[in-house]
Amino acid sequence: MSFEPFVDAARRYYTDAFLRHGAVAAGVDWSDPASQNLRFEQLMRIVDHGGVFSVNDYGCGYGALAEWLASHDRTFRYCGFDVSLPMLEHARRAFSGREDVAFVDRLDALPVSDYTVASGVFNVKQDADSTEWTEYVVDTIREMRVHSEAGLAFNMLTSYSDPERMRADLYYADPGFVFDLCKRELSRNVALLHDYGLWEFTILVRLESLL
Repeated sequence: MSFEPFVDAARRYYTDAFLRHGAVAAGVDWSDPASQNLRFEQLMRIVDHGGVFSVNDYGCGYGALAEWLASHDRTFRYCGFDVSLPMLEHARRAFSGREDVAFVDRLDALPVSDYTVASGVFNVKQDADSTEWTEYVVDTIREMRVHSEAGLAFNMLTSYSDPERMRADLYYADPGFVFDLCKRELSRNVALLHDYGLWEFTILVRLESLL
């Protein structure tokens, strides 16, 4: 099936959030900067060394992860991909002086990097059918793998959330299903992080285990 309607809906949703709130956590639909940064900490556990690395940011928004990496004195090459042009335009202006940071609006322009990470891209399904959204999630994870040499990482809302707080427009994934998918298709070395205080989980896939 074609996932273009999902992409178009996400483009409208996140562009609207950014135009209303600007280059802050709320502009990419997070509740606060602290939880946004906590997510970055979990995702970047995929990089288990202190040397130079390259990373793709799948659904980069206004470039918050690039800002976070720079603030932690990491040595990196970064490429952000997003479908919201206003966010990309802001990000390009913010990092116009850095040759090691780039932003693209097409998947075929996203390079193969050491790592590909995604924060929040699977959460907001809006009125999409849950079964079809699951297919979209699986397809996107496979796409992330294509652009990664050493590993990939992503987060998702958990199906273990309190039922009375779950929203119909959000997608809550079964951590066991996602772990099994990555274990069977991508690598023998997969970590499931579900212990950092948010109603979500993070998956880390280290691809070098297959070499």
